[in-house]
Amino acid sequence: MANGRTCSCWEELVERIKNRSATVCVMGLGYVGLPLALAFARKGFHVIGFDVDKTKTSKLMAGQSYVLDVPSAEVSDALAKGTFIATSDVQQLKSADTISICVPTPFAVDMAPDLTYIESAARSIAEILQPGRLVVLESTTYPGTTEELLVPILESSGLKLHEDFEVAFSPERIDPGNPTYHIENTPKVVGGLGERAGELATLLYGSVVDKVVRVDSPREAEMAKLIENTFRQVNIALANELALISSRMGINIWQAIEAAASKPFGFMPFYPGPGVGGHCIPIDPHYLSWKAREMGCEITFIELAERINRSMPAHVVRLITVALAKAGKSLIGARILLLGVSYKRDIDDLRESPALAIVKQLEEARANVLYHDPYVPNYRHHGKELVSVDLTPELLKSVDCAVLVTDHSCFDKDMIVEYAPCIVDTRNAFRDYKKDTITRL
Repeated sequence: MANGRTCSCWEELVERIKNRSATVCVMGLGYVGLPLALAFARKGFHVIGFDVDKTKTSKLMAGQSYVLDVPSAEVSDALAKGTFIATSDVQQLKSADTISICVPTPFAVDMAPDLTYIESAARSIAEILQPGRLVVLESTTYPGTTEELLVPILESSGLKLHEDFEVAFSPERIDPGNPTYHIENTPKVVGGLGERAGELATLLYGSVVDKVVRVDSPREAEMAKLIENTFRQVNIALANELALISSRMGINIWQAIEAAASKPFGFMPFYPGPGVGGHCIPIDPHYLSWKAREMGCEITFIELAERINRSMPAHVVRLITVALAKAGKSLIGARILLLGVSYKRDIDDLRESPALAIVKQLEEARANVLYHDPYVPNYRHHGKELVSVDLTPELLKSVDCAVLVTDHSCFDKDMIVEYAPCIVDTRNAFRDYKKDTITRL
């Protein structure tokens, strides 16, 4: 391809991004992709949202959102303005100037990264890729994925990196349910595979976010994402281990952490809980561990933190057993009410929620488990459907123990304390209540 035409392609793309006449595609319309797509639409770009799930795209085209942080009115408004469409037809992506890949990256049963979603997205892009395009991977993965996996699949189209298309990595930083930080005011890390890719990606995301943090290559950007969540995994594990020690010593770990946090430097508070959930903290450090093992390195510190956090549901079950014993009851046959099953407050996401492990262990101990969660009306558990029960004084009086797993802000704590015969509090939600019937983590 002649250098003159190549330069012209890239100059045109720069101008289209600057004047927001570029067509932006977002692949994967989940809790990461849909907010990103609508953020571009709000800035005036024409956005094509792509998802293989036709149920999702049909809902979106009808103005219906299925993501808690995205109001349906915002989808309807973007449709009405003509700045957004949703499709499952990959051929519609031919007109896209930039493509951001926001697909899941789970782990396989053997704890090896499952990159099939990235591979599938890349093959779909290769089918329709045109010269002068920018492709950005946002899915969390191990360092090297952009260069080692994404680029070869894209080049199978017959087009060449740097001549015909550019590639970058920019990790998603969505925090579901966070009322303060969203796409626009959360700094966006960008690592381009080459100078031009870095400049294009910086220009693209700089159109929608307040601050772009540019690094030298995709590997630094891929690593940055893993560092963020490994840092949280390790520090939560430390808080959990300190909670286990403190319970043996009769120490209120929550007060101790708050006291330590009064130091204005050199300390950042992390808090214990029933375990970690969501896609990020329980999963992301495994990408680093897997890659380290592949390279013959040991990172036992990270793996130890993961084991500590995964042990917390068992500790919660022990606390329930102790709380019941104080009331002269056994866990076998006891009616246990879980308050909240999503992995964190005020969201509907069950992924990797510690509540799932707690339910499993309670059932294995032959307890009768019920749950109440206004964000999760039902879910499948080992082949059967569990349904959220209404939280009433009558229900609370009928159970043997209420276990606060997820501290949704809508819970009526006064009612729970008044009517539940005993409470196990894994989130320090009942810190202001001084009752012997409350067992704290």
